[in-house]
Amino acid sequence: QVQLVESGGGLVQTGGSLRLSCTASGSIFSVNGMGWYRQVPGKQRERVATITSGGSTNYIDSVKDRFTISRDNAKNTVLLQMNSLKPEDTAVYYCNAVIQSIARVTLSYWGRGTQVTVSS
Repeated sequence: QVQLVESGGGLVQTGGSLRLSCTASGSIFSVNGMGWYRQVPGKQRERVATITSGGSTNYIDSVKDRFTISRDNAKNTVLLQMNSLKPEDTAVYYCNAVIQSIARVTLSYWGRGTQVTVSS
C-alpha cells in the first residue's frame, strides 16, 4: 500500500522561511505528478504548486517568486521551499502524488497534512 508522509511545517514570523518535504513509500512502480495543496478551515483546498515527473512546474499566482517546488525522483520525494512567508500562507499543507503501484493501478494519493502558521 502506498503512503505519503509530510514534514517541515511549523510556526514562523512574517518574512520567514520553511521547507516542506513529502516522501512516498510502499508498493510503487512509478511516481508521476506531485504537488502541494493547502486548506484553511471553512474553505476549499487549493492547489499551491505542482511538478511533473520531468520537472515542469506550475504555481498559483500568490506564491510565484516566493515558493519553489522540486523533486528527487530517486527518493520519491517532493519539496516545497517557502520564502518570504505571509500570514495568508497559514494553512494545513497537503502533499499529493499520482502513483502507479506495482499492481499497475494508477491513483492519486494524499498525505495527512502539516500545519504552517505565519504570525504577523
